[in-house]
Amino acid sequence: MALRFWASSTANALRVSCASRAQLIMPAFSFPRSLSFVLDGFKYATSHEWVKHDGPVAIIGITDHAQDYLGEVVFVDLPETRGSVTKETSFGAVESVKASSDVNSPISGEIVEVNTKLTESPGLINSSPYEDGWMIKVKPSDPAELKTLMGPSEYTKFCEEEDAAH
Repeated sequence: MALRFWASSTANALRVSCASRAQLIMPAFSFPRSLSFVLDGFKYATSHEWVKHDGPVAIIGITDHAQDYLGEVVFVDLPETRGSVTKETSFGAVESVKASSDVNSPISGEIVEVNTKLTESPGLINSSPYEDGWMIKVKPSDPAELKTLMGPSEYTKFCEEEDAAH
């Protein structure tokens, strides 16, 4: 009772109205899940990984859309540098408070660098999926594979259709 009185008094002092129980259960509006962002200059796989081809190296990570669905990332399993990846096969995994998911390589090639910051700060995938949250850098063995991936507008449409189906 005292807590209710304190909350009511505080709300009155701050001129905040208290919502009724019905308003708390059924909000007047909601945000669609498609608020994820997609960047120009990147290529995207149907498995929700992105690639940014930068000179002789391609940088790979998971998309904003993927990290949004996963929720708070708590662990990242990455491969060793100097290993290799094959298109559409797993090279690591991401674990969140909601789920665990394999991460597939959208292209084939030699791993030239691994983002070791993710070991101590896996949440970088959530806060900065296209910059600080990159996972591996690869020297592509077949640059033509990049042409088989989606551009930003195609990927956006793909995500909208996928979300509508679920």
